[in-house]
Amino acid sequence: WLERFPGDDSSVHLLDIPETPAAWRNPELAEKWAMIRSARRVVTSALEVQRSEKVIGASLEAAPSVTISDPAMLAALQSVPFEDICITSALQLTAGQIEQGQFTLADHPGIGVAFSKAEGEKCQRCWKILPDIGKDQHPGTCRRCSTALSAA
Repeated sequence: WLERFPGDDSSVHLLDIPETPAAWRNPELAEKWAMIRSARRVVTSALEVQRSEKVIGASLEAAPSVTISDPAMLAALQSVPFEDICITSALQLTAGQIEQGQFTLADHPGIGVAFSKAEGEKCQRCWKILPDIGKDQHPGTCRRCSTALSAA
């Protein structure tokens, strides 16, 4: 590559990372995503326990229930497709106190995860395990994927 394009700045790998403009900083958005990342860490840790016990092979085989005790965090999680962020087929968010038996992490005591396996069949397009596979125009796909394929 450098033989074709010589010079110090001829590769993106040789460039310094530019400074983020101050106008782009948004503390509220950063706080929201810090909460989302914290909750995702608890969910993925709970799934890793199930994976190590050979209950699931992939995170898309899961449909966990997540209990959140902080209303601000619950609102942040409900504002995004949290099941997609956690790479699960489904995910249920509930407000309340963490129940006995739910998976928690010591550094995130207000987040509890109850594991459930996803029910249904595997979509041939998105690989999510859902109960609505094959119930639309395109066999072997979920409704969301069938709609996308029909629009193409």
